[in-house]
Amino acid sequence: MAEGNYCGSLRRVFSRFKSPMDIQLYLNKVKYNPQYTCRPPRQVVKDQLAHCFEGAIFAAAALKFMGEKPLIMNLIAHNDDDHVITVFRRKGFWGAIAKSNTTTLRYREAVYKTKRELAMSYFDFFFNTLGQKSLRKFTDTLDLNKLEFDWVNTQDDLSFLGDHLDYNLRHYDIVPRYYSRSFQKADKEVMEAAFLGADKQGFFKAKA
Repeated sequence: MAEGNYCGSLRRVFSRFKSPMDIQLYLNKVKYNPQYTCRPPRQVVKDQLAHCFEGAIFAAAALKFMGEKPLIMNLIAHNDDDHVITVFRRKGFWGAIAKSNTTTLRYREAVYKTKRELAMSYFDFFFNTLGQKSLRKFTDTLDLNKLEFDWVNTQDDLSFLGDHLDYNLRHYDIVPRYYSRSFQKADKEVMEAAFLGADKQGFFKAKA
C-alpha cells in the first residue's frame, strides 16, 4: 500500500513494482551516472540516469511506496568509491537493492541474519580497477522517513544526505586496519565479469 503523496511520474513507475527485485530490474536498465550529483527520485525517472547513491534513494522511495521502511546503508571503501545500498527485510532476514557500475555489487537476496552479514556478502566482489579489495567499513542504516523534508518528491539535488551517512551514523570496521595488508587481489576472470558493460568514465582512479 502506498504511503504519503507522490508526484505523477513516480506513482506511475512505483505502481508497477511488486517486489524489491522489480525495483532492482528497473535500476539495471537505468544508465550509470558517472557525475558527482545526487538526483532525487523523480529526476532519476526523468533522466533515466543514476549512480549508487541516486539509485539507493530511488529504491528507498519505491519501498516506502510499497509500505516498507526506506532504509539505506553505506559501504565504505579505501582507494575506491563508497557504495550506498537500500536494505530491506523478509521474515527477519536482510537483503539489498543497489545500482552499480559493476555487475557484482547489486541485488542481494534476503538471506542474511544481520546487517554485518549483508555487508560482508559484498566483500570479495568489492574491488577497484587494480583488483585491490577495498571494502573497509559499513554504517548503520539511515531511515529516510526520519528526515524532516519531502525527499521523495523534491526536485533539488540531495548530495547533502551524504553528510548523514558520513557523520550521523555509527561506522563498523569490516576487519582491523592492519589485516587489510594481506588481502589477495581479485583474479582476472572475476574482474572481467564485474566490469562487464561498465561505464569507464565512472571508474574510480585508484592509486597503485
